[in-house]
Amino acid sequence: MRALCFGLFLCLASPAYALGLLDAYALALRNDPTFQAAIAERDAGLESQAIGRAGLLPRLSWSYSNQRNDSQVTAGEQRVDRDYRSYASVLSLQQPLFDYAAWADYRQGVARTLLADERFRGRSQELAVRLFEAYSQALLSDERIALARAQRRALVERLQLNQRLVRAGEGTRTDELETEARLALAEAELIQAQDDLDIALRALEAIVGEPLAHSDLQPLLDDFPIQPPQPARFEAWRDLAVAGNAELAAQRRAVEVAAQGIEKQRAGHLPTLSLVASSRLTSSDSESAYNQQYDTDSIGIQLSVPLFAGGGVSAATRQASAAHVQAGFELDAQTAELLTRLRQQFNLCNSAAARVRAYRLAVSAAETLVQATRKSVSGGERVNLDVLDAEQQLHGARRDLAEARHGYLRAWLQLRYLGGVLDEADLSRLAGYFVAKQG
Repeated sequence: MRALCFGLFLCLASPAYALGLLDAYALALRNDPTFQAAIAERDAGLESQAIGRAGLLPRLSWSYSNQRNDSQVTAGEQRVDRDYRSYASVLSLQQPLFDYAAWADYRQGVARTLLADERFRGRSQELAVRLFEAYSQALLSDERIALARAQRRALVERLQLNQRLVRAGEGTRTDELETEARLALAEAELIQAQDDLDIALRALEAIVGEPLAHSDLQPLLDDFPIQPPQPARFEAWRDLAVAGNAELAAQRRAVEVAAQGIEKQRAGHLPTLSLVASSRLTSSDSESAYNQQYDTDSIGIQLSVPLFAGGGVSAATRQASAAHVQAGFELDAQTAELLTRLRQQFNLCNSAAARVRAYRLAVSAAETLVQATRKSVSGGERVNLDVLDAEQQLHGARRDLAEARHGYLRAWLQLRYLGGVLDEADLSRLAGYFVAKQG
């Protein structure tokens, strides 16, 4: 017992590892409510084919009734009271031989099943995108807090220097007020960054289903490979998206569902032919069969020809045709919107390397500028406001660099998602860009 308690103590006391991207994805697969709803939607959609097929298969039914009857029969001047029991047992079978509505309903059920599959494929890929964006946003918010704190420390040091110079009679009250104003703005920016981090963590918690702190996440590497998209031509990505994007595939299935809806309504003008068979066992089931029992087996065909339904069939067919046209236009609009988003993410990936390189140079130049400006102030060539502007420029460059690094990874993932080629291997590749650490 002591050894067991000591082992449990070591397990609890050992440092917990940070939540990696793949660990977060595993939790999201189990806990994300949106994805769980997609699973239920897929399961419901898969039954559409079985429901449609049922209309083509035999229908077997059995009915039974047992009643107590109290009747008066009058024939001329004679009246007879009858108190008797009756029952009926009927086993019937019906097999459609020609039912175009049932056939169209089956075809529509197949299309609905395929639609459910495509929608679930899209929701599965979307989960990876949502998870990474939430994970990245939480890390970026944490980086913004670190940058805001660094800026505040620099301004506090600058304010202390201004106050010492004022007490020594070498500085001005204006310099002190300028620094105080910038410090107040830095405090406000830090508060905003902390609020953004809290919101980002709550969004990530909603996906993974567990409480998180910023220290639970693995930080992004300072340097990771930024490569142009492959294939390198946008036309290739466009072809991939048109052929493989899950949302477009689902909308094409929706067009097919609407087309089968037209055929289903048109069937209202067509006859139906069925094979019918029954076995009846009755006793006194009517006044004319009083005290008589019948055991009857029958088989035959049943033809039903619709003649007039008040114009409802024609109206329903026109309605279904309009819904089919609507679905086609929605497919065109969705395709155009998708290609616009695809072009945007392709351009972001293409220019990411140059953009990150430019921001790195901007950070290096701003750091040099801050040092040079501080020396120039000591030599009387620059003033306090120049130092504050240089430090603000450095802060902005560092913030832009952090956003560009995270923006590239998001754009790369979005590009593969919109192109319809996103899979778990892509998420594993992104996971390699984060630092594995112990909490």
